[in-house]
Amino acid sequence: MQQKLGKYRAVALMLILGLSPILKSCTDKQEELKEKVSKVWLIGDSTVANYALEEDYLSKRHPITGWGQVFQPFMSKDSISQISQLTDADSLVVDDRAKGGRSTRTFFQEGRWRAVYNELQVGDLVLMQFGHNDAAESKPARYVNIEGYKEFLRLFINQTREKGGTPILVTPVARNYPWEDGHLQNIHGDYPDAMKAVGNEMDVLLIDLNQRSMDSFSEKGKEYVSKNYFMNLPAGVYEAYPDGQDDNTHFQPEGAKEVARLVYEEMKKIGKQ
Repeated sequence: MQQKLGKYRAVALMLILGLSPILKSCTDKQEELKEKVSKVWLIGDSTVANYALEEDYLSKRHPITGWGQVFQPFMSKDSISQISQLTDADSLVVDDRAKGGRSTRTFFQEGRWRAVYNELQVGDLVLMQFGHNDAAESKPARYVNIEGYKEFLRLFINQTREKGGTPILVTPVARNYPWEDGHLQNIHGDYPDAMKAVGNEMDVLLIDLNQRSMDSFSEKGKEYVSKNYFMNLPAGVYEAYPDGQDDNTHFQPEGAKEVARLVYEEMKKIGKQ
C-alpha cells in the first residue's frame, strides 16, 4: 500500500510540474490580453466643467455644457488609435475635475489639484485649460497676475510629470466677443501667450484652443454661434432660464461638442514632431 501511495504521489507531482509551464503560459496570455486603461484628466474652469454632475442639472442648469462634459465620445477605441503618440492605453476614461469660477490659484488652494495629483497614474494625460478667471482683475478672489499664472502652470506640469503623467497645456477657449470685420478676436489679453511661453520653456505639449476656437467660430459666423453655440437663450424655452439668457462665455451642447472636437483634432497633431 505504501509503495502504491508513493507511486501515486510521484505521478501527481510529475503532472503538476508538467502543467506548471502551461498554466504560467495561460496566465501570461491573460495578462497580455488585459486591457490597459488610463485616464484623461481635465482641469480648468466653467467652460470645461461637467455640469451633468451637479444636482438637479436638468431643472437648474440645462442646457449649459462644458466641453469636458462631452469629451468622452472623442476618446473611443477608434479615436485612441489616432492619438497613439500620446498614449499606449487600450482605453481612455475622461475624469473632468474642472469647476466654474476657478483660476490656477484657486484650483490649487481649494485642494482640487491635490485630489487629482493623489490619483494620477503613470501614463495618464492631464489637459489643463485656465485663463478666463485668472484674468478677472475685477474679481480679486480669483484673479492671478501673469507671473502667478505661469508659476501655477509650472507646478501642475512638474507634479504631473513627477507621477509619470503627460501634461498638455490648453489655451483658454474664446468668448463670443469682440468681433471685428467678421472675425472673432482674442479677449484673454496676454494669458494665452503666457501659457505658450511656459510650454516652450518646459517643452510641454500645447493646444492653442484660443486660436482654433476663434477661427472655427469665425467660419460659422457671429449670428450662428451666438444662437447655437453660446448660452443666448430665448425666454420660456428652458426650465432653468424662464426669462432667457444672454451669455457669451458658456456653451450650449452644440458649442461644447464643437470645442471638444477641436481639442481632439489638435490632440491628433501634437507630439508627432
